[in-house]
Amino acid sequence: MKNSTIEIYTDGSCHTQQKIGGWASIIFYNSEKLVLQGSEKETTHNRMELLAVIKSIEYAMKKFIDFEKLIIYTDSQYVERIPLRIKKFIDQDFKTKSGKEIQNVDLVKRLINLLSSVNVEFIKVKAHQKASHTANYNREVDKLARKIVRQEVSSSIS
Repeated sequence: MKNSTIEIYTDGSCHTQQKIGGWASIIFYNSEKLVLQGSEKETTHNRMELLAVIKSIEYAMKKFIDFEKLIIYTDSQYVERIPLRIKKFIDQDFKTKSGKEIQNVDLVKRLINLLSSVNVEFIKVKAHQKASHTANYNREVDKLARKIVRQEVSSSIS
């Protein structure tokens, strides 16, 4: 039996002065709850938001072959709006009006490539909300991503 949807909650965080970032996601597949996480150096907040989504989609595509749709909850308007801008990115060859490459072009292209292979619905959630079920998982990935950043920053200082 095909599981029609997989729910994924993603978030990214970054220590802007040290450019150390962390990302996390929670994936719900059937009754399983899986946590993915990682860190990067020389990065930005938006890169971590993108990477959380990319790594989650890649994981789902590799691990679960019997799904129809991914629902990705994100508090990042930047990430959530990328699917709406695909045509513009392609038409402008991933360049800004001034002719420079768009920010995070490598990850944007990687995400767009994934979106062409799998059915993804993005749902924008408010950051750091306490009220609903959805908000609780968004808070959980937010806390995970921030914890990763704190750990990486403290280990880089030691």
